[in-house]
Amino acid sequence: MRSRLPQAILFDLDDTIIAYDAHTDALWKSVCDRFAPCLHSHSAEELFQAIHKTADWFWSDPERHLRGRMNLPTARREIMTIVLDGLGIKASDLAMRIADTYSDEREDWTFLIPGAKETLDLLKEHQIKLALVTNGSAESQRRKIQKFGLEPFFDYILIEGEYGFGKPNRRVFEHTVTMLGVPAGQAWMVGDNLEWEISVPQQLGMFAVWVDWRNQGLPSQSAVTPDLIVGSIARLPHHLGIRNSNGE
Repeated sequence: MRSRLPQAILFDLDDTIIAYDAHTDALWKSVCDRFAPCLHSHSAEELFQAIHKTADWFWSDPERHLRGRMNLPTARREIMTIVLDGLGIKASDLAMRIADTYSDEREDWTFLIPGAKETLDLLKEHQIKLALVTNGSAESQRRKIQKFGLEPFFDYILIEGEYGFGKPNRRVFEHTVTMLGVPAGQAWMVGDNLEWEISVPQQLGMFAVWVDWRNQGLPSQSAVTPDLIVGSIARLPHHLGIRNSNGE
């Protein structure tokens, strides 16, 4: 536990405060099962594996990633078109229907990380300034923030689609600590992406906390070493040595 509290903590949103990818595979499998009768000689499992492989390829490229995260429904349509073409199914309308079904149901499968709001409350109780720093379009990210009632917890919110830049651009972190009126060396960054939310903040002198929500540990070849690893942000108060007003 640390004896000195940071002046500010910056938080990622997806898979840090809300669970976004926890049920991705389950939803895709559900969608594949429903559309299996339209696949001719291919099974739902074949479709699922093809989606998984194509999505990994699509999101591995930084330029595609940037374009895709700013318009996720369109990115999913593009991925699904490639998937069906690869399976020898020439049906653009079917690709659109599968992708749009997934998009329509995606946010219904998100949920607030247990203990997240209680943690944010406790940090504010101890006069720590809080910021939310999230990539993605303004519309989709604002919708999540509103859905879970998160805006009141934060002194500043930076969304890639509103600011014009996203993580891992160092200007995102520099701008955020400036808006909070806190030097980088007195701020923490908390997120689940080792490159975007750990490596770059550390270069700026920030204390970086990696949220290993999959509980898989650091990759064996990782060139990044977080200052702290937690399975959930609900563990932050313990590491900060703080308790709520009831002493809990």
